[in-house]
Amino acid sequence: MTDDIPDFDDKDVDRSRERAVPSGRMSRISTFGRLVGGVAGGMVAEGARRLSSGEAVSPRGLILTPGNVQRMTDRLAHLRGAAMKMGQMISMDSGDFLPPELANILASLRDQANFMPTKQLDQVLRAEWGNDWRKQFRWFNPRPIAAASIGQVHKALTRDGKELAIKVQYPGVAKSIDSDVDNVMALLKISGFAPPELEIEKLLDAAKKQLHEEADYQREGEQMALYRERLTEVEGFVVPSLHEGLTRGSILAMSFEEGVGIEELDKETPKRRNEVTERLMRLVARELFEFGVMQTDPNFANFRFRQQTGEIVLLDFGACRAVDPEVSNGYRKLLIAGLNGDRKDVIAATIEAGFMQPIVAEKYPERVNRMIDLVLNEMREDAPFDFGDRSFVPLLREEGYAIARDRETWVLPPIETLFVQRKVSGTALLGANLKAKVNIRRMTEEVLASTEPLPVKTS
Repeated sequence: MTDDIPDFDDKDVDRSRERAVPSGRMSRISTFGRLVGGVAGGMVAEGARRLSSGEAVSPRGLILTPGNVQRMTDRLAHLRGAAMKMGQMISMDSGDFLPPELANILASLRDQANFMPTKQLDQVLRAEWGNDWRKQFRWFNPRPIAAASIGQVHKALTRDGKELAIKVQYPGVAKSIDSDVDNVMALLKISGFAPPELEIEKLLDAAKKQLHEEADYQREGEQMALYRERLTEVEGFVVPSLHEGLTRGSILAMSFEEGVGIEELDKETPKRRNEVTERLMRLVARELFEFGVMQTDPNFANFRFRQQTGEIVLLDFGACRAVDPEVSNGYRKLLIAGLNGDRKDVIAATIEAGFMQPIVAEKYPERVNRMIDLVLNEMREDAPFDFGDRSFVPLLREEGYAIARDRETWVLPPIETLFVQRKVSGTALLGANLKAKVNIRRMTEEVLASTEPLPVKTS
């Protein structure tokens, strides 16, 4: 091991993957302006083509052309920050319900690997650690090992021999959150994904609040330390340890933990895939019913897998948030009703939790009953549930779409419920990708029996 610090102009760095992050307000507005202009131009061209060929024309159909979606993807990836984060959330959370062309292209945002040029990276590190920051390390690799929406991660070795993963926030990201979210939502409204009937402002405010929290790396470090403490006695999980001395508001320093992408589990035996999936689902249940705190970002990049030990490395705690006791207890009621197979109680719990308006059950009782029966048949069986078998999803989607055409039924569930459901759905999606089989009924019964309803705070 050498004591020389590699030059930030290291010729081994792949320059083709470098892309400077627009950090100033005007540069980000300009980028959005070019995006809107390009999308508008694409809509005009596509509209003219469809009219000349006698095809039907709709604003949504025009904006969702492959060319326009690619423009949006490229610009969101360039901006990073809140803009790219929302693109990732849209692609993951919508699952089977997005148009295929939009889902496929937006999914690429989860795999973007562009990173800051070394000069821009050096500027950020100097601002946080001082001009002589290199003296704290034996080496610091200028080539990131991961690049995401808000920051990129570098591997380094301190003078006292600690191998670290250091997350560096992109410049200007924290200050641009509010405007980026507003601009992205403006595009979604044009495309019809944010219909005016929904109280979208509440969702916007919640998204901004969470993104501001995710951009506070000192807060994330505290949450990571709390999770490490909670899981100390739990086998099968690894949480990095915080390096407080090097952590700043836009730099998070932690122990480097070996592991491969969680998707690599698809090469493991069915037994191993099932075990890991069940372990992750039990963690979600403990977060919801025991911890009262949940890491609400189920992005697959937040999990690593150790092939030799079977352990799961948990990463990225910026999206940790308290679980409202009423939300937790609402899920408890819903699960108990489901296990009992009581359709009437399931409907009541679904309405109470805010997932459905009473008018839906009144106007479409047969469709609602069919959807509930589909879910009950899957979860009540005392046998492994096959996450890879998605045959029931199109049936649910067909019934759901039929109801959704009636705008009187539209409702935005409570914001806190949406964050929890995002984690639940994302974990199930991972199980589907791994084609895992887990006895959901038995696991649910065990979790409910070992926990108590969370106390609701009274004013």
